Amino acid sequence: MEDGIPNNPFGTQLGGGVGRIKLNVGGKLFETTVSTLRSGGPDSLLSALSNRPTQDPVFIDRDPEIFSVLLSLLRSNRLPSTAKRFSNLELIDEALYYGIESQLRMALAPTRLNGIDASIFTTVKPSSDGIVSAFNAIDSDGSLWVAHGGQISVYDWNLSHTATVRTHLDFITSIRRVRPEIAAVGSLYGSGLHFYNMTNGCRVDSVEWVDPSDVRIYKARVHAIADSEDSIFASYDCQHGENSVLMIDRSTLKISSEIGRMQGTSSKNAVPGKLKYVPDMGILVGSSVTSGAFGYSGYIRLWDPRSRDVVWETNEPGSGRSSRFGDSFADVDVDLDNLALFKLCSKSGDLAVAELRKLSDDPWVYLKEKNPSMRNVGISGGIAGGNLLIHCYRKQVFVGREGDLEVWSRVEDNADGEGTCEGLCRRNYVDKVEDAERGIIKKIEGGGDRLFVTREDVEGIEVWQSSNYSGAVSVS
Repeated sequence: MEDGIPNNPFGTQLGGGVGRIKLNVGGKLFETTVSTLRSGGPDSLLSALSNRPTQDPVFIDRDPEIFSVLLSLLRSNRLPSTAKRFSNLELIDEALYYGIESQLRMALAPTRLNGIDASIFTTVKPSSDGIVSAFNAIDSDGSLWVAHGGQISVYDWNLSHTATVRTHLDFITSIRRVRPEIAAVGSLYGSGLHFYNMTNGCRVDSVEWVDPSDVRIYKARVHAIADSEDSIFASYDCQHGENSVLMIDRSTLKISSEIGRMQGTSSKNAVPGKLKYVPDMGILVGSSVTSGAFGYSGYIRLWDPRSRDVVWETNEPGSGRSSRFGDSFADVDVDLDNLALFKLCSKSGDLAVAELRKLSDDPWVYLKEKNPSMRNVGISGGIAGGNLLIHCYRKQVFVGREGDLEVWSRVEDNADGEGTCEGLCRRNYVDKVEDAERGIIKKIEGGGDRLFVTREDVEGIEVWQSSNYSGAVSVS
């Protein structure tokens, strides 16, 4: 005690959080400020320790080297270079112990996905049946729900395996997470939409499409799954071709209505192979593409789920006043951020866009390649008519042409004028030559600022993400 003032083992101004405190972690002494410990949040262990009135260093029986990394994170909101010595799982385990997982999670999260500087970060491979038959990437956190054979595996935000469930299906071809713990799955080799609880591995419900007035409606297979805030949508077809989209209540998992029942006798009324809900407009977008000796054909159809009415549709070839008659689309997707509809032409390989709020008989604007080095590569005379895929994510359009992966990025400051025009986007490759040689791209999907890609007969899912150091080459 000095001048009647008791000694403060934490230094001065403890109440304000700027005093100092010593911690003994695994036999190694650390000294930091109270405010640094409290930055972990009021519910963290470190915040609680900062309030202990003791002169002796608090002993914590944990790894001191990892604690040093986490302490640096609290000081600067960034991971130090020494963090590379440890796996993410090791860091997460220690962060959970100290109650600072949220800070670590933000530090480990990838930067905003930019296709121009993305590169392969890792490959997620299920331990058995490694060929992925379907997957769903979760936009909010980048976690993965993977179907491989008849199994479902879940990987969390850190892509760490958390669960695997064996279903009654032999081969799952569509999957979607519809609740935090529930996966909806379907198969082209078995009937019905089935819901599995990934916590206990049990099937909690199934939805079959039946019609008591038509005995032909039975053993209907699921082709595509989408969901909204309160509903699940699944497209079904029967062996004789008749098909429909069922709207299922998300809370009860029971059918609430039937949308767009079609005979399935031609490509213009075949079962939708792709479904996507547009929340800002309250519409469901469905598309179907078939290919044969005479090329591609199909339709794009927009439904209002509330009225079950078709609000817009186009068939290719054969409807509207298309300036590209005979160049039917090979794939379609919706840009939810910009409310735009994109299609990839099967013959020319060209990319076209239409504004969802301004659809007409022929709403398409065909994007022009202005980069001389890429003008004749995979487009307008390049690799067309082969395996073509399109996926919109984070205001970008990712295109798979055989084994090549490319991105069309929106030009925000468009010199050609306002609105949709042929100079709206610019094209670049995402992958390198050696990446394209791994095989034909079968699916592209974005989630949590990551891009996930599967290839034909190749095990696992490629994980692409951007980095602050993308493209940097060490010369030391």
